[in-house]
Amino acid sequence: MSTWSQINLMDPSSYIMSQMNLFHDHAMILLVGIFVFVILMGVSLLKNKFHGRLVHEAQTLEIVWTIVPALLLVWLALPSLRLLYLMDEHPQSSNTLKAIGHQWYWSYELPAKDNMMLDSYMLPEESLESGQYRLLEVDNRPAVPYSFDTMIITTSSDVIHAWTLPSLGIKMDAVPGRLNSMNINPFVPGIFYGQCSEICGANHSYMPIVVEAISMEDFTNL
Repeated sequence: MSTWSQINLMDPSSYIMSQMNLFHDHAMILLVGIFVFVILMGVSLLKNKFHGRLVHEAQTLEIVWTIVPALLLVWLALPSLRLLYLMDEHPQSSNTLKAIGHQWYWSYELPAKDNMMLDSYMLPEESLESGQYRLLEVDNRPAVPYSFDTMIITTSSDVIHAWTLPSLGIKMDAVPGRLNSMNINPFVPGIFYGQCSEICGANHSYMPIVVEAISMEDFTNL
C-alpha cells in the first residue's frame, strides 16, 4: 500500500501491475525527454541574437518535426495497446469473486465456496487494533488464492461504484444492472487495500476494499 511522502507507484503485487509500472517508466522517458528538449529550445531562443521580418520556407524542418513526433507517438502507442490487451484477457479460472457495491459498503460472494456471502464494512476508529489502518480496515475480508487466476465480477445495487486495488492493477466500475469482469493473479501472499474510486455519495470515502491473498491450501480449507 502507499506510504507517507511516497512519490512513486505502489510496489506491484500482480503481473499486470508490473507491466503497468514498466509502461509508466517507458512513458516517463519520452515525457522527460520532450520536456528537456523544449526547455533547451526555449532558453536557446531567448539567448540568440538572430531576428528577421521575413518568413522563409524550411521544407526539411517541416518534414522532420512532422515525422519525429509521429514516430514518438507510435513508440508510446504500441506498448500501450499491448497492455490494454493484457488487461482484457480472461484466463479460464475455476475461482470467481463477485463484488457488489452498496451505499456505503461492499458485499461479496464466493461461488467456489458454496456461494459464501459476506458483507464488508469499514471498521470504526474505536474498533481498530494495534497495527490496523484507519479508514482502510474492514470487518470481513474476502480471500483469494495467490499464484492463481481469480475472476472478479462487479455490479452495484444502487449507484455507480468502482472496485479498486492499486497494487493489483485493477480498477473496475460497479454499475447497477450490469456485470463487469477482470482477472487478478496476486503473485505474493498478503493483504491488499483499496477504496471505492467513484464518487458515490456522502460516505464515498468510507467504503474501503480489502482482499487477502492466501495459499491454495488455506483457501481450500476456508
